[in-house]
Amino acid sequence: MKSIVRKLTKTQIFWPLVIFLGILALNGLISGGSFFRLQIVDGHLYGRIIDIFRNGSKLMLLALGMTMVLATGGTDISVGSVMAISGAVACTIIEGSLFPFANGSVVFAIAAAIFAGVLCGSWNGFLVSRIQMQPIVATMILLVAGRGIAQLICKGRIVTINSPPFYFINGGYILGLPFPVYIVVALSLLVLLVVRKTAFGLYVESVGCNGEASRYSGINSARIKFFIYILCGTLAAVAGLIESAGIKGADANNAGLMIELDAILAVAIGGSSLSGGRFSLLSSLVGALIIQSITTSILSLGIAPEVNLVVKAVVVIAICLAQSPVFQQSISAFRAKIKKQEVVA
Repeated sequence: MKSIVRKLTKTQIFWPLVIFLGILALNGLISGGSFFRLQIVDGHLYGRIIDIFRNGSKLMLLALGMTMVLATGGTDISVGSVMAISGAVACTIIEGSLFPFANGSVVFAIAAAIFAGVLCGSWNGFLVSRIQMQPIVATMILLVAGRGIAQLICKGRIVTINSPPFYFINGGYILGLPFPVYIVVALSLLVLLVVRKTAFGLYVESVGCNGEASRYSGINSARIKFFIYILCGTLAAVAGLIESAGIKGADANNAGLMIELDAILAVAIGGSSLSGGRFSLLSSLVGALIIQSITTSILSLGIAPEVNLVVKAVVVIAICLAQSPVFQQSISAFRAKIKKQEVVA
């Protein structure tokens, strides 16, 4: 039994999962159990737990893509702008101002929005893998220009649409559960299958650990990075569709604003190294749920939303300390000193 417990505690997902469950348990105690209350209305499940998974779906998708990018030793700070572009493309097509020949087709709008994400990812991948620009600089270009592109597509206005089929992406339910949950599960399984059931995951880790050595061993590092940025852009586009369907329109100024920082934080909370190498997609998904649960907790307790930013800052400090070799050595030295004093006593 002890050996099983030790193996569990050594898995990367263990502590993020414990933190997530701890946050939920704390909310349950504070709210007197009402936090876990679920209601069935018109055959749909409603409750704060459901809200965490539905509202966290966008961040979970971004965390998937960001995990892969960070595993290669890169970063992508443009995902928020890609979300804005995706929502702008989809909503203006449904509205009819973009590609009028589509006659407001929701299927065409979704396909075009995802293709826009592929193009954005290709651009970032080209700059990083071919031009060999620093990832943070390369993606900063789209961070700034992308939101401007979204504003141009929307012609400087907030586009509102009337399309129940499109609303289903965010507000729909299947078997009582929100449709965004099914999107996250499907895409997560797809990425996990590719990463863990093929050699691709090992290639990504190899590139992240030592790109030069990987190149000499026959791995095309540039191609791996190019594909990863396309994947990240595509997932960001899907997240943009969920957001625009939720607000029933496109807001180029605010859609996905600053969410790229939450995506990076989710990966860090999940325990994946921000400098590249080994990674865990499941841990990053739990990290996204931790961030969303903190946000939901703050709002449900009636605390000012600004406090959420302070909490995130504290979490970042804690993660940086936990990953710092100097801090870890200090903790180990302190424990050894305490044990020595106990022996002497």
